[in-house]
Amino acid sequence: MFSWSCVTEGFGNMKGCMSLVICLAALTACSITADAKDLSITTIKDDPYAMSRGPELEGYCVDLLAMLSKKLGFKYKLHLVKDNRYGAMDSSGNWQGMIGEIIRGEADLAVAPLTLTAVREQVVDMTTPFMQTGLGFILRKDLASEESTFSLMSPFSTDMWVGVLIAFLLTGLCMFLVGRVSPTEWAEPDTEEHNFTLLHSFWYITGALTLQGAGPHPKALSGQLISAIWWLFAILLLACYFGNFNSALHSSNKHISIMSFEDLANQDVIDYGTVESGSTMMFFKYSNNPVYRRIYQHMERKKSYVQSMEEGVRRTQEGNFAFIGEAVSLDLAVARYCKLTRSQEVIGMRGYAIAAPLGSPLVKNLTIAILQLSESGELTYLRDKWWASSCMGADRAQTSEALQPSDLRGLFVLLGLGLAVGLLLALIELLSRVRNQAKDGKKSCCSVLTSELSRRFGSGGESAEEDSLDKNKA
Repeated sequence: MFSWSCVTEGFGNMKGCMSLVICLAALTACSITADAKDLSITTIKDDPYAMSRGPELEGYCVDLLAMLSKKLGFKYKLHLVKDNRYGAMDSSGNWQGMIGEIIRGEADLAVAPLTLTAVREQVVDMTTPFMQTGLGFILRKDLASEESTFSLMSPFSTDMWVGVLIAFLLTGLCMFLVGRVSPTEWAEPDTEEHNFTLLHSFWYITGALTLQGAGPHPKALSGQLISAIWWLFAILLLACYFGNFNSALHSSNKHISIMSFEDLANQDVIDYGTVESGSTMMFFKYSNNPVYRRIYQHMERKKSYVQSMEEGVRRTQEGNFAFIGEAVSLDLAVARYCKLTRSQEVIGMRGYAIAAPLGSPLVKNLTIAILQLSESGELTYLRDKWWASSCMGADRAQTSEALQPSDLRGLFVLLGLGLAVGLLLALIELLSRVRNQAKDGKKSCCSVLTSELSRRFGSGGESAEEDSLDKNKA
């Protein structure tokens, strides 16, 4: 039977259910409010991950954070880490840098080029890496180059040698043409021997190039002008060659060729170092590889650590220093400073990840979002955007201080003008003779010029030259 006690009990149960619903609603509201608050995110100023642009920051990590925020729907406030460190444990056991801020609750996330390591994973949670890298080193190209077997060729670049060869061929050809065209040089093609054949022209300028005169010498003004210009060109060219060769010969780094970490460890001429208390230093400190141990011992002995990536790049540009760091960061330095090069050898592969407090529910969602961005190509787009090379169109830094054609541009221009003026003078001499012959013979200048050119460049001139040679032999 239905009784009032049942009704009363039912009403009591309903009130209990309503109270439970109200509590759940309140908890949900509190949760939503907590999620709606701006996340405090720490980062570090490191080109190109986070850079100052007036009062704001820009860079790879800033763009990555904006993409993650849009995908996961959270708001955030970004600030720079106070001590300008990534995160390492000090002698007292306290964590510094961004990892320290995460542990102390001063930040909800650390979005920066933080290397995923076992030590850090013990004190914070880290997402899947958003970028893969390894360890390499950068140094100036002239220190990284392999020694050339043809060291005698090193004072001039390949382009410079090609330019000298072209200048040699053009000068020899011009000497030959001037010898043929100028009446002063070759007055009677039918009876006289032509001294400046093509072979003799090249032999003559070769003698000038070695500062040894090879006779006979030009008699015409045009030939003498070309000869004088070539002598000047040869003397200045040889002075530049021997000056650069002497500089390379007495360089303190002439026998240094560093291509790998083993090369770096086996020499004492070039100093090297990495960022102090960073993950790169820890890698060498705890490595069992004898080569890497020697590198760490050298850095400890010389105290060759730097305080930041920027300081390492600056010291590398100044010379006689190699900076060791993450390859992806070194690639940026190489893209912006064309005299630097990165080692082909990359060791200790690692990844950059986002750090969060232990047990943070954000890590799972961030990991999924990073994988989605990677699969859609967004991470590749960010890499191409911020690692664009500024060396495009710039003068390529050579592996040595070899002279380029642009360095001696004025010398080549002088030679070119001398050859052009010499040919012009030879042509004026020929036209003057043609004009006089046409006036004396009462013929047209064109017919006389054609006949004269035929005698000098046709078969008649060659046969006359051969008859002259036969007579000389007889």
